[in-house]
Amino acid sequence: QLLAVDFFTVETVCLTRLYVLFFIEIGTRRVHFAGCTARPAGDWVVQQARNLAWRLQEGELAAKFLLRDRDSKFCAAFDEVFRSEGVRVIRLPIRAPRANAFAERWVGTVRRELLDHVLIFGADHLESVLCEFLRHYHQARPHQGLGQLPPDPPTALPLPPVRLNQIVRRDRLGGLIHQYGRAA
Repeated sequence: QLLAVDFFTVETVCLTRLYVLFFIEIGTRRVHFAGCTARPAGDWVVQQARNLAWRLQEGELAAKFLLRDRDSKFCAAFDEVFRSEGVRVIRLPIRAPRANAFAERWVGTVRRELLDHVLIFGADHLESVLCEFLRHYHQARPHQGLGQLPPDPPTALPLPPVRLNQIVRRDRLGGLIHQYGRAA
């Protein structure tokens, strides 16, 4: 089980830069939003690592390896949090974005499908928008690497074919994303 971690930045309407920390499970494509901040100091990053480590302890998440780049925000204490949980930290080569391809691909996806279409007003707004997008990403967005299934596919039994008048559109993020499903 591989877990990758990375940052990406978002510019707000007030021209402040927010840093978003996320983890992605390579096998399942599940993304774990760790948080966003204007000042990602080492202490903040270590606390986010501890928060994820609790999920490792509870068995909610399993990982043997953590892929990370050589960003100075990932200090020795960050690595130690994962080592204490039995996770081997793999530092990727310098300036090699392909080495963390799954994380980079997710950053591109969240930019193209969400952030290029929304004005962000602050950290709270960014957090709420990202959490709503992640619900869509995990429950409804198909992934080619998962056989066109979402990471958390519905567990319903196969249903008979659908007629057009039985399809309902559900809007997310103010109509930016449309999800289609059966009428209730």
